[in-house]
Amino acid sequence: MSKPKKSAAPIYAFALAWLFLSLVLPMYKLTGLIAVVCGALAVGFVAGGMAKKRQAKYAPAPEPEKAPEPEPEKSYGPAVDAIIKDGKRAIEEMGRLYASIKDPAIRQKINELMRITDKITQDAIQDPSDVPQIKKFMNYYLPTTIKLLNSYDRMSSQGIEGDNLSRSMTSIEEMLDTAIAAYKKQLDSLFENQAMDIETDIEVMNRMLAREGLAGNKDFDLTAQNSAPNDGALNK
Repeated sequence: MSKPKKSAAPIYAFALAWLFLSLVLPMYKLTGLIAVVCGALAVGFVAGGMAKKRQAKYAPAPEPEKAPEPEPEKSYGPAVDAIIKDGKRAIEEMGRLYASIKDPAIRQKINELMRITDKITQDAIQDPSDVPQIKKFMNYYLPTTIKLLNSYDRMSSQGIEGDNLSRSMTSIEEMLDTAIAAYKKQLDSLFENQAMDIETDIEVMNRMLAREGLAGNKDFDLTAQNSAPNDGALNK
């Protein structure tokens, strides 16, 4: 923003005051000259103060500072990004249901479902090859669970008792235990490929150690081997 221009009013006021006072007071005398200078300066100072107030009153309001734009979320590719988005939306909805449902036992089950869902979602980032399997989980099992939780929330908020309500709510409570077990099994199955890779790495490592004579030999002592040449050097 450009700085506002200074007003010329103090200069004009000083000049006019000097001209007027010089006509009234005897400037050929020292006292007259001092009076003219002081009077002109005083008028100029007052005029400057009034000009500043006027500028401040009619000055345009400062433009508000622009808020910094949020950094874009990191992209992992269209398929993985879709999994993350759906998982986040599902967890937020379960969080809302957690806050709405008052039964402590049900809330504990919802919390466990949220925890496992988050781990399944994050697995898409760690191993994109699991996306098709996770997508099936996201498209059916997760929405169905949330749908039943919403039904439970509506029924529990009725404030009345009845055979149909009680039977339906009990069925949903039992289903949640089944869902938790299924979610855990789903998460475990996602690590099948990683487990196979780990077993392969271990097998290769064992073969390399056996080929170098570094495995299966109980008499092998790395410390003793390192210290033997030094002892010989000292005996020379």
